[in-house]
Order: sequence, then structure tokens, then C-alpha cells
Amino acid sequence: MAAPVRVAIIGATGRTGASVTDGLLASETKFEITAFSRHASINSAANDALKSRGVRVVAADLRGPKQDLVKLLTNIDIVISCIVWTGLDDQVPLAEAAKEAGVKRFIPCDFSTTAPRGVMLLRDKKEDVLAAIQRLYLPYTVIDVGWWTAQAVPALPSGRTDSPVTNILNIVPGDGAKPLAYTDVLDIGTYVAKIIVDPRTLNKKVYAYTEILTPNQITELIEELSGEKAIRKYLSAEEIHKAIKAANEKLRTDPEDESAKLSLALNQYVDSWGLRGDGSPESAAYLGYLDFKQLYPDVRGKTARTVFQEILDGKRKGI
Repeated sequence: MAAPVRVAIIGATGRTGASVTDGLLASETKFEITAFSRHASINSAANDALKSRGVRVVAADLRGPKQDLVKLLTNIDIVISCIVWTGLDDQVPLAEAAKEAGVKRFIPCDFSTTAPRGVMLLRDKKEDVLAAIQRLYLPYTVIDVGWWTAQAVPALPSGRTDSPVTNILNIVPGDGAKPLAYTDVLDIGTYVAKIIVDPRTLNKKVYAYTEILTPNQITELIEELSGEKAIRKYLSAEEIHKAIKAANEKLRTDPEDESAKLSLALNQYVDSWGLRGDGSPESAAYLGYLDFKQLYPDVRGKTARTVFQEILDGKRKGI
């Protein structure tokens, strides 16, 4: 019997991290999982739940002494970072320790829509992390997954979709005709389990998505399934660019303004996939991504039709 693949996950109790953990535990590949936790959270209920499923949980400080991280990473085959978006820079010392520990593959925290540099500050930070990994010649795989399907469900007059609806994201950018890759967050782990043990994806970028839809098609789908008229806010290019400008101006005055950081990140996302169309497989291919569907044609994730129906039937809550 082959030895298990030893994986360390940073952020295993977050939304993406939880999906990754579920996917690895359910995989036909045998994974031995270690979850890195902040010292303050080591005895949390979420970590106790991981332990009950056979996950080893260890306390780690990504900003602490490098040798402490090296010790934790020794004998780990793959590191998967699902770190919170505000802590992306903490992956650089983690990568340095992984290199010294002999880690065979590092998965930085991308897991989003694709875009070239200069469009989204958040994307640029991720590209900076990748550059730091490459300067180390640390083996890596970048995995992006498109937009979360359950995050795109429109509001309805009856309130049947109120649980998953996030008002700030209940929008149609521009004319709503730009195609975008969508993935159910619960399927991310299944996709990751395939990608991280595949020699074809080593030192490559992979776009792991389930289907391609436009915001208009998303609206039409929920109206078909529900029999109701969707409630969505239409945002013009002028409104989106105005919001980006306002957030940048606030950050120039106060670089630590958290609401401005969030506004900038969200509106740059919307500009990228909603106006520019960066989130399509064609754009990803131009940027050098491998296409998950071509790599694994037999793997099927939940479509928007299935996810939305689960929400309408009360079988699915919000993210």
C-alpha cells in the first residue's frame, strides 16, 4: 500500500479550508492531514471537530521564528494555504520555511477569479506571493476556482433566498453579459484533491471551475426555478469605477481603513469579472492556466441549477 500523502493546511476551519479538508478526507488518495492553528484557537470547537475526524491540529505562528515553522513542516509533502485574505503576506515566511523543510509542493491561497496584474490589488498581492515562491524555486501549484455559486444567488420578493444573499454582492455589473466561471465552494476540496497529486500540475496554474454563466443567466435561472422576479441591483461601469476611486482616496488618507479595504477589494473584483470579463476560461488560458475540465473530464461538480434548487428547498444555508 502506498504511503499517505502528508498535507498541512493553513486555515482549515475557514470556508475554503473546510472544503479542502472535506475533499481530502473523502478522496480516493490517502491523505494524512495536519491543520495549522493560531495558538489562541488551538482548543476551539472547530479544531476539536477536526481532531475527531482524524486531523492532527498543531499550534503555529506564521510570524514567529522560522525554525519553529521548519520543524512543523519537516516531513510534510504538501502545504495548502487557505489563509484569510488580510494575511496573504504571511505566506512568504511560510514558503521560506517550507523550502528549508523540503516540502514537495506549496499551494498558495488563490482560490478566486483570474485576472492580470494591475486590475485588482488583492490579485496583485497573490502574484507577489507567487513571485516570492518562485524566487525560492519552491515547487508550487496555483489553484483558482472562479466565483462561488452560492454567493451569486439573487434575492427574491418572497425571501426564500434571504439566507445566502449578500446585499453587496446581489448585483449585475454593466450589461450582465460577461461570462464567468462558477464553482460551488463545497466542491473546491474535491477538485484540490485531484490537482495536488497530479504531476501535470506541478509548477503550473489551474483554473478549477464547474460551469460558465453570465450574471444575466444567473438571474434567469433563479426566476425559472422560483417562479418569481429576482431583485438585483444593476451597477453601471461609472458607479463601479467611482466606488473604486472613493475607496482608494480613503486609503490614501488612512491605509488601515478596513471598510475602504473591503470596498476596494469587492469593487475591483466586480470590475474585473463583471466589466472586463477576466474570469472566463479564455482569459485564464491566456494567462497560462491549465483548464480543470480538460485535465479531469470525468469530475462533475454541483451546477448553479442544483445549488439554487437546494437553497429554494431549504436544504442549503448561506455561506
